[in-house]
Amino acid sequence: MENKQVSTTQTAAKEPLIGYVHSIETFGSVDGPGIRYVAFLQGCHMRCQYCHNPDTWKLNVGDQMTADEILEDAAKYRAFWGKTGGITVSGGESLVQIDFILDLFEKAKAMNISTCLDTSGQPFTREQPFFDKFERLMKVTDISLVDIKHIDSAKHKQLTQYGNENILDMIQYMAQHHDDMWIRHVLVPQRTDYDDDLKKLGDYIAKIPNDVVQKVEVLPYHTLGVKKYHEMKIKYRLEGIESPTQDRVANAEKLLHTADYNGYKTWMPLPKL
Repeated sequence: MENKQVSTTQTAAKEPLIGYVHSIETFGSVDGPGIRYVAFLQGCHMRCQYCHNPDTWKLNVGDQMTADEILEDAAKYRAFWGKTGGITVSGGESLVQIDFILDLFEKAKAMNISTCLDTSGQPFTREQPFFDKFERLMKVTDISLVDIKHIDSAKHKQLTQYGNENILDMIQYMAQHHDDMWIRHVLVPQRTDYDDDLKKLGDYIAKIPNDVVQKVEVLPYHTLGVKKYHEMKIKYRLEGIESPTQDRVANAEKLLHTADYNGYKTWMPLPKL
């Protein structure tokens, strides 16, 4: 009986981690450096008013896949990646499934595949066990796409139902450890498109070491997800708000000094220590 119990425990320990996947994009060109295989994971705690994928909010639903299954599928497209492409994990909020991403990225790096984490940082905490996992994850993450929803925590909470203190703390951790990142900001009329807020965000980014921030992007708000809200019978909070004008996008790019961040043009994944 005793030996049988040990055998059962050993078998259970070898059970592969399961990830809940919303969708796969095999030829992503805007989800990190180069051409990338993008796994959009299921689950997100934030409720951003402009979210265009409310179908990714629920936890523990979607296609169940292992890291090995994703890597086997991704390998079919490796010839297209070149020297900078690879795998990106997005969401939902990717860090909701940190155990799965850690398993995937550790195996990917063992195969010399470039890894990119797309996150808004909301689950980040320095409490355990999350923090140990995050530190391990950064060691096998070549670059992160970090979405700063709003620089003001109170306005961030109005926009997403959560403050931003832990998100900015995550960015500071990455900066201190020289973890490469792209910073993204969604420009939404009547929500994030105010000069004072954009200046504050630009000043904040400027204080991050310039060898860390490889790119700063302004992403214009769009209404492509409105149909999903209607189909899912969820109230859409930005009804009637249109996309920002090109002038406002250019204004935001100026205030965030996007032209100053050109590291992405020559960026190459480096071996993690």
